[in-house]
Amino acid sequence: MSDDRPEKPLPELRASDADRDRVAERLRDAVAEGRLDMEEFEERLEAAYKSRTYAELEPLTRDLPAAGPAAQPVPAAGSAAAPWPGRIGGAGTSTLAVAVMSGFQRKGRWTVPARFDAVAFWGGGELDLREADFAQREVVINCVAIMGGIEITVPPGVELDVRGFGFMGAFDQRHSPGPSVPGAPRVVITGFAFWGGVEVKVKPPKPPTKGPSLRKEL
Repeated sequence: MSDDRPEKPLPELRASDADRDRVAERLRDAVAEGRLDMEEFEERLEAAYKSRTYAELEPLTRDLPAAGPAAQPVPAAGSAAAPWPGRIGGAGTSTLAVAVMSGFQRKGRWTVPARFDAVAFWGGGELDLREADFAQREVVINCVAIMGGIEITVPPGVELDVRGFGFMGAFDQRHSPGPSVPGAPRVVITGFAFWGGVEVKVKPPKPPTKGPSLRKEL
């Protein structure tokens, strides 16, 4: 079947998830090429995934050269795409988090074990994997949310597999992590939500803090 869509879509046409993913991938390439800093990247990536039409997507890459051999330097012999920056291997920081009418949080620098169990009963929990290391190439996060909620944040580039089941509840994946980075971990999120929810978000790592606030944190 032939595709009758014009080469350049009409601005008022609705964009698809694949269109948004293509823009997100171009933005990631622009960061790697040094054309965008992390602040600009985060702003444009968020706008891309909120865009509904081609007219909203087009300005996000208007000032970037088209991807392809003419826009990208030829890699040196033997070079490869940038590998996953995090470390894989070692023991997990912890294997269980429970919130009963309370909350839990795992964020910053920590090591995700091969299997991590998260339970929220009348409470809430947050798992942020953007700065985490991984004990194995594939990790499983098993979530049980009963009248509570669990939020999981992963960085772009991971291989993400969300398999959870919701009964009067929901497993909600926000956006796609895009193409997996060479050597990136595979994160499998499974479990059960009853009158509760598990929300999976994709966000880039936060840029390092500069100046006095960094010294204070250290």
